[in-house]
Formats: sequence, structure tokens, C-alpha cells
Amino acid sequence: MTNLQKEDFSKWYLQTIQKADLMDYSPVRGCIIFKADGWELWEHIQEDFNKYLKTQDIRNVYFPMLIPKHFLEKEEEHVEGFAPELPWLTKVGDEELEEPYALRPTSETLIGDAFSNWINSYRDLPYEINQWANVFRWEKKTMPFLRTSEFLWQEGHTAHESEESARERTMSILEAYATLIEDTLAIPVYRGQKTPSERFAGAVDTYSVEAMMRDGKAVQAGTSHYLGQNFAEAFDIKFLNRNNEHEYAYTTSWGISTRLIGSLIMVHGDEQGLVLPPKVAPTQVVLIPVGPWQKQPEILDKLHELKASLAEQGLRVRIDETDNTPGFKFNEWELKGAPLRVEFGPRDLKNNQVVIKMRDLEEKESVSLEGIEAYITEQLAVMQKRLFESAQKRYEENEHTDIDTLDELKAHIAQAKESGETPGFVLIGWDGTEETEAKIKEETGFTTRNIPFNPPVEKTVDIVSGKPAKHTVWIARAY
Repeated sequence: MTNLQKEDFSKWYLQTIQKADLMDYSPVRGCIIFKADGWELWEHIQEDFNKYLKTQDIRNVYFPMLIPKHFLEKEEEHVEGFAPELPWLTKVGDEELEEPYALRPTSETLIGDAFSNWINSYRDLPYEINQWANVFRWEKKTMPFLRTSEFLWQEGHTAHESEESARERTMSILEAYATLIEDTLAIPVYRGQKTPSERFAGAVDTYSVEAMMRDGKAVQAGTSHYLGQNFAEAFDIKFLNRNNEHEYAYTTSWGISTRLIGSLIMVHGDEQGLVLPPKVAPTQVVLIPVGPWQKQPEILDKLHELKASLAEQGLRVRIDETDNTPGFKFNEWELKGAPLRVEFGPRDLKNNQVVIKMRDLEEKESVSLEGIEAYITEQLAVMQKRLFESAQKRYEENEHTDIDTLDELKAHIAQAKESGETPGFVLIGWDGTEETEAKIKEETGFTTRNIPFNPPVEKTVDIVSGKPAKHTVWIARAY
């Protein structure tokens, strides 16, 4: 039996997301249609992060998607960083616009202009807002959810009266992202700082949480940027400070996107299809009548009764009443990644029990209907934890901390290719120069992911030059 995940991971991914009915392709190059289950995954991510925002008194707003060209030109490094990816609106009907508008790649410039009007005094600070929006970056190479020409995201923007306050917000958001991704999506992340060449265009410092997919490649799962006074100076965001003097504000921005859906699939999925953590799954429990259930109405009555009682516990439950065979239904819901399946037929009705199958386990289990609601709730919580621990174990198996030279790295990559394994994440010493980064990328395809806050070991020698290392860095191939 072939293992498509190992043989061609990208092909497995593309087949899985379509068969699981998460998305469809759009007629527009690089854009996708979110179908109901795909959209609901995003809704649960939104719900979770919005809860956090409310604890911080950060409210949601919405800005237009069109950005005047001269706004982008105000922050030179910013526009230079996005220039190759910007789609432009230049005409309305047959009439040329006086000034082109970019479809937003991000909203720093538009929000910077608004902040300059809204912020006057230190009493207005901190000023903190968030928006859920679509953004456009005309990617040359696309992959659904992970990298598309139009994608959905959350972008937060804040202004502060001090560097300390702004940096505190930058780091608190990074940790909130890590909590969301680890607790809700059951995906472990590497927390750290981006190298200068990888930081956000116009930022002073960029921090990220990075995730490792099953094929060992990295996904940048979330970023938080300390922008210093760069955008404040470009957009004249000034305030009257406590000494009655005008001062530029210190700003931040931060975002997560629908690439989290792609990460979710690539971290947990298996040969049968999706494996969804219970906290985010559109259908947490699926109830399936089996045997000659049509001849015994009591079977369906009991399942509807169970559905109602589970729904009262806050669970997302569906009954599959289609006339497909049980085997077909089992395979379909395995493919869709439903965490827990309940099978119920004539024998189960007689014995006052159900048969339960967890998506990530091989065995089935017969369980009494007495107290079944508490049992199901408990099993979903156990599965959530089990998925995280399984991913963490896989991370550890694919982390390499004993590679110290470029030749060793190349040999490691060659050996992984020959054996059909993943080269994973490699911890290296870095002398801090862009030349070293460029050489690693050119000769291996690996890029720096981040400078971890708590590396498993400290590296003392640069992997390329052999000079003393200034930083210890995770590198990997990335989506």
C-alpha cells in the first residue's frame, strides 16, 4: 500500500483539502473559495482570538481595502518590501484614476494616517485596534490556505507613549498567538525573533511563532512587529506628552492568517485525511446509525435524543442519516477529520450502549449510554492533549542540533533525501551577516526561521564562516 504523505506530501495535501470539502479553486489565479467546513475552521480561530482581544480591551474595526499610492510611498522601506506583490487599481470604467490604488497588502499606512488624526495627547494612548480583513499579495507560487493571492487574516495595530509599552504589547501578542496555536490548534510552536533580512518591511524588530509540518517544512504561523517610531514619523502620529511636548508615538502591528488552516492540516493529517483537534473541528461528534436501522425508528430517535443532550453541553454534533453504507460514512467522516464517531445499531439499542471510535486511534470501544455525555466530553479533551503531544514528539524527532558546518548540513539533507525522511529543523550558529544567510539559502534551500528565545543548546560557531556565532538560529525549508 502506498503512503502518499511520504511519497508526495504536497499532492497528499491538495487531494485531502478538496476531498474533505474545505475549499474549491476560484477562476482568479491564486485565489480559493472557502466552503462551509473550511470557513468554520477560520470562524473558530476568530472566536478564540477575539476572546483574548476582549480581555485586553482591544476592539475590532474595519478599514477600506484600497490604499492610495502616495500613502505607500511615505514609508520607503515598507513599499519596497511589498512592491513585487502589489496589485493596482488604475481605471474605473474607461476613466484613468488620478492616483492608483493598491489592494492592501497590509494596513499600516492607512491606519497610520488615521492614527495621526485620532491621537493628540498621551491621554489617548495606548490606542489599540484590530481588524479581520482580506489582503492581497500577488504570489508567484501559490498553495491553498498556505500561500494565496488573496487571503484572510487578523491585523492588530497599536500606538503607545513609550518604547517600553509598545514592546510589551508586541511580546504579549506573540505569546497570545502561541497560546492560541498550541491550545486550540494543538500545534507546538517555536517562539523567537526574526533576523533583519526576514523582518517585516519597515519594522524595527519582528518576532514570530514557527510551526513544523509533517514533511519537516516550516510555516510562519504568526508575527508580531515592533515598529518603533518609523511609521509615526512617516505619517505624523504625534502626541502631547506628559511634559507638554510633542513626541512621535511608538507603534506595533501583528497578524495571523488563514495559513493556520493549512498548518492544522499539515501537522495533524494522516493517510485517511484530516485529523482535526476537537476545539476547532466544525463537527466534533458524528452520530451514525448502523445495521438495519431504518426498520427500527427507535434507533434514530435515540440518536436525536443524544444529539440534543450533547448540544446542550456545547458540542458541535451531526447525525449522518444518509442512505450510504456504514463503511462509506465511516470513511467520509474519517476524511473530514471528525474527532469522535458514535455508531449505534439494533444490538446497541438492546444493550443500552454505543460504539465509539476516536479519529486518531485504531480501536473502537463499547460504552454504556449512562453518563455518555460526560464520557464523550472527557474523550475529546484527552484527544486534544494527545494530538499536541504527538506533534511535539514528532518535532523533537526532527530537530537537529548537532550540525555545525555547511558541509554537514548538505550531507544531512542528502541523507534525508536518500532515506525518504525529512531534514526537519536544524539549529545553527550564525555570525549575524546577510551574506551567511544568503549562502545557506542558495546552497541548501534552507532559510532562517527565527532566533529562539530558549534554544535547546547555544551555538558558538557560524555554520558557514567558522567565525564566532552571534546568534543561535533555527533554519528549515519553508512554505
